[in-house]
Amino acid sequence: MKVEFRECDFFDLWIWLEFSTLPSDMEQQYIEEVFNSWFFLGKLGGFNAENLQVQDSGLDISYMDYNEDAADNSMMALMHNMGEFEYNGVWARCWLDIGTSDAIALDVLINALKQFSKDYVTIERLIIGGENSDWLVPRSRRTVFADDVASDN
Repeated sequence: MKVEFRECDFFDLWIWLEFSTLPSDMEQQYIEEVFNSWFFLGKLGGFNAENLQVQDSGLDISYMDYNEDAADNSMMALMHNMGEFEYNGVWARCWLDIGTSDAIALDVLINALKQFSKDYVTIERLIIGGENSDWLVPRSRRTVFADDVASDN
């Protein structure tokens, strides 16, 4: 699976998947479950690089002292919104507002999708951010929301 990055705005981010074959209904369900699970962890603040106490402690975590104050005082890192998955031939895409989540969220997703591609359905390319010239995106969802709010005033 080739991973490409294009222009990334964490508040208005498209993620594109190119499969080697047309994904079946079951394969679509699996990939959507990967994203839904990842997003739910992000919505709960799971991708907070400011509070990686276990990771930062090294290999031996036996009897580790977990610092509750440090955890409670770290800045929130929450994902905000996820659109519906869309499919067009061998392509799939999903719009996200990953909010204040740290970039570790993308590493976790990439790692999961790499293994998913090996075990379930081959993903040729994962494109994070930007647009796909063969499948244009609608106006920014964030811009649409801001326009709606402005028109309400």
